[in-house]
Amino acid sequence: LFTVINESRLERLECVSYSSRYALGLFYEAGTGLAVPWAACYVADNPCIRFISIDNEKRNIESPEIGPSVVVHTTVTFGSEHLDSDPAEVQKLILSHLQRIVPSLPQPSSIKFHKWRYSQVTRAVPNCPGHMILHAQPLLICGGDGFTRSNFDGCIESAMSLAEAVKPHL
Repeated sequence: LFTVINESRLERLECVSYSSRYALGLFYEAGTGLAVPWAACYVADNPCIRFISIDNEKRNIESPEIGPSVVVHTTVTFGSEHLDSDPAEVQKLILSHLQRIVPSLPQPSSIKFHKWRYSQVTRAVPNCPGHMILHAQPLLICGGDGFTRSNFDGCIESAMSLAEAVKPHL
């Protein structure tokens, strides 16, 4: 693939950078009550945790057979500072911060720990309109939030840009 991409395009692609983050999923038995007054909470003043949601409530899903779940996302800074740390220690740190933020949470029946090495775009491909044509014949084109920004609008902008770029080749 790299023999198809010219050097200047490859250099621009290599400029992209991403944040790293961790997430925890806490799963509870059916019937467990979680005494929090919100379905999702943005945490502005914690060095570790940025976002917490009671996932079934956020999605407006109630089931007597399935217990609630809590999803916790870390800050960008925490993710980069602990990128190469022992996962078990990182999980303990996140849980200790969560306990301070939401002390009423009961012990979960299981926990799923996830590390995103590449989470959100912090620096997109420079001078790109939402896509990049890597090769004209055959057409090889790429896009996504790495060509705009990491949010829903950035993804839509890239998709629209990709569609316009492909049209002349149809």
